[in-house]
Amino acid sequence: MNEDNRIPVVDFRDKIAVLSVAKDGSTDLSETAKKREKTTQNELKSILAKQGIVEFTEKELNAMPKRISKLIIIEKRRCRLRTRACGKSGYTYQIRFRRDGYDINACGKTIELAKQNFIEKAQTAKPAKKEKANGNIPSTFSSFALYHFENFQKEKISARHYQNTVGIFNRYLAPILKEKPIIKITPSDCKAILDEVKEQRKGKTADDLHSILNGIFKNAIAHAIISRNPLSLVLHKQHERENGTALTSEEENKLLNGLNTPSMRVAVALALFCGLRPNELYTAKIDGDFIIAENSKRKNGKVEYKKIPIINRLRPLLPNDGAFDIPNLDMLRRAVRKALPNHKLYDLRTTFYTRCDEYGVAVPARDEFVGHSSGVLTNTYRDLSDEYLLEEGKKLNKW
Repeated sequence: MNEDNRIPVVDFRDKIAVLSVAKDGSTDLSETAKKREKTTQNELKSILAKQGIVEFTEKELNAMPKRISKLIIIEKRRCRLRTRACGKSGYTYQIRFRRDGYDINACGKTIELAKQNFIEKAQTAKPAKKEKANGNIPSTFSSFALYHFENFQKEKISARHYQNTVGIFNRYLAPILKEKPIIKITPSDCKAILDEVKEQRKGKTADDLHSILNGIFKNAIAHAIISRNPLSLVLHKQHERENGTALTSEEENKLLNGLNTPSMRVAVALALFCGLRPNELYTAKIDGDFIIAENSKRKNGKVEYKKIPIINRLRPLLPNDGAFDIPNLDMLRRAVRKALPNHKLYDLRTTFYTRCDEYGVAVPARDEFVGHSSGVLTNTYRDLSDEYLLEEGKKLNKW
């Protein structure tokens, strides 16, 4: 055969194999080309395995039931692959396929053995039967979300957390997804919402939205409205929260003197000299020598109050009638930022925590003041007396 009759052919992976084409139309792969193709296939398998993917050949697909092979072809002939350590130096490969009710899981010491086991299991695999959704349960996004909040979320979280959740939903989700059927919501829809919020540099809000959407979709799966969570394909990384920075004495005075309304000054004083979280300010009230407030970090609907002694710097700032008029938190945040551009409202709590350490407040008392948990066992058996808390609180009078 003449060298002129050899034609380079490019396969679908953009790899070139030299074919010897005879005049009668037959082809014969040269030994060099065969080795090159085998090396290329092995390289591709290795790359896919590192990505957690295994690819089936045409021969392997033909050995499976047509219904399953067609579903795998839709997925570009690929399934998920996991590598698990086995023994001191060995590995086990796990292939899993989940689609349209099928859930096939096969393992092997090598990828080829895992494939063989997968094909064997595919022969007898049957899709799970789909349960019909209750006709009384809404299947559109906004209606189902409100059903989810009212019947499943409300009893698990605090009233303020519930209001915050519904508020975020009404602002960011309801106007976009509206009454779109849940079954038609795609991963791209979810990603677009989260990306837009992240571009606005609202990392905490993006985290909240991801959590809210995930809860809605999981509940929709439980009600047989959808079979797969569209959010499961969306990569979301929790934003890194910045630690607070304590105020200096000069900054404390500048902040308190720079507020022009009594309600603002009282709210800032409670956050600064009691270490209250911003959302806890609304629950604060005077009880003798203490400020008591609801601890907002307790879950499962449990209501718990924390007690903070009224220190000397706080007492003159409290209203004579003992009634707190806490302003809108957004207004309060803007006021703090205006007075101290390098600080935020939460830094006042950080300052209180820092002063407790600086003036030697005992850790159990400090944790009681700021509302930190010391573990289930400790919380169960520890009940600090008012006398002890007042004595420890006196240490802050050095402030």
